[in-house]
Amino acid sequence: MQTAFDEIVAALEIYFDGLYHSDTRRLAQVFHPQAIYACATEGKLLHLTVDQYFPVVDKRPAPASRNEPRADRILSIEFAGPVTALARVNCAIGPKAFTDLLTFVKLDGRWQIIAKVFHFDLRPDPVAG
Repeated sequence: MQTAFDEIVAALEIYFDGLYHSDTRRLAQVFHPQAIYACATEGKLLHLTVDQYFPVVDKRPAPASRNEPRADRILSIEFAGPVTALARVNCAIGPKAFTDLLTFVKLDGRWQIIAKVFHFDLRPDPVAG
């Protein structure tokens, strides 16, 4: 039987695969339909709903299509209770190295991301060398 920790790790694997392949069908498996997406890295608030975020992913060339090396890493998973958790993860897309703070809630028997708040740093494009 999987523990809550194992269930979140499995959800994060789907999340990382969805980002790497720019596949919103995969991402829809782990994002709650009312999730928010937020970032303030560039000095102003970027705030999107899932319905606004997924078209951005759909239009973006998949890192997999450019053979980018994967930089997926789970840094931590903390539980606030039996149905609430926070995962801190790293990943990269093109020249951006991301630190994502993913708030999970367990609803309808599965862990879902209800909020993605992230920061990114620019790095040399791994494809350009």
